[in-house]
Amino acid sequence: MRALFLLVALLGTSGCFTTGYLLQAAGGQYELVHSARSLKSVVKDPATPPRIKALLVKVPSIKRYGLQRGLKPTENYSDYVDLHRSAAVYVVQGCHPLKFESRRWQFPIVGTVPYLGFFDEKNARRYAEELGKEEHLDVTVRTAGAYSTLGWFRDPVLSTMIPEGADALGELVNVILHESVHATVYVTDQTAFDESFASFVADHLTREYLLTLVGSDAPETKAYFDGEERGARFVAALRIAHEDLTQLYASSLSDDEKLAKKTERYAALQRQLGTRRAYNNADLAGVRTYDSGRAAFERLRVRCHNWWRVIDAVRSLKATDFKEPQQAQFDDVIDSLADRACPLGQ
Repeated sequence: MRALFLLVALLGTSGCFTTGYLLQAAGGQYELVHSARSLKSVVKDPATPPRIKALLVKVPSIKRYGLQRGLKPTENYSDYVDLHRSAAVYVVQGCHPLKFESRRWQFPIVGTVPYLGFFDEKNARRYAEELGKEEHLDVTVRTAGAYSTLGWFRDPVLSTMIPEGADALGELVNVILHESVHATVYVTDQTAFDESFASFVADHLTREYLLTLVGSDAPETKAYFDGEERGARFVAALRIAHEDLTQLYASSLSDDEKLAKKTERYAALQRQLGTRRAYNNADLAGVRTYDSGRAAFERLRVRCHNWWRVIDAVRSLKATDFKEPQQAQFDDVIDSLADRACPLGQ
């Protein structure tokens, strides 16, 4: 029961959440923890599909690859949970309808975050609907195949971390390394920095892992790289729309005119992407959350020469290194860090 109380302490704030939310969060984590089976037992189980076995036996080498490059050793990913659903959690995000100003929630220990996670899809969609109506926000509900408990629990490999298709190995490598970065480095109140750094490191190491240990001609490697190219085109379209709408919201047009042009721009984006889903500000507000500062991170990597020094440098960051909580642009923070931790000529 201690784990349940820890989760409630982590999630709870003074009057910001209903008892139902806390119970679903605690119950979902409790169910996940108690459904976990060791990787060894799952691999030995005759009922486990051969494809899943083949991927799970790679997990120790993936963890080892990260450890050899400076990631923190943990007991994470020693177990497996088949969730029997398409997502680990359903993430609710809200945003101002005429500017990219995200709704934020305050938590003990982890600080502010621009999203909430629900284990039950119906609860997530119900809360999102209430949030939109009560606070007049653009809202969205997205799925997440994995999440990090930042050391509060022993995170297992989830079935939702393993997609169908030949790119499954690369995706599994990326998720494990991404979440392992979170377990190694976490700056309170700096979600964009934390997610962007985890993505930067995991993307680099995944490519290195596949090219070095699997081979450039392997179907798994080719499938993952093809998927990365498709994803890059998708994100590029979102970023252009984000820039267009940022200019629109900053213009001197009336709110009614802005809303009309906003509707037109999102309709054009939907046609361009060929999706059934209609997008809004809550979808695009997080566009820069996972890939900001890449050029500056790359400069840091080059200056520090190896991942050990990069990780050590970022772990030295303090809240006072940032100008404000939830800073959207932080290239100057990274460049200053490079000067301190990895001076030129060393």
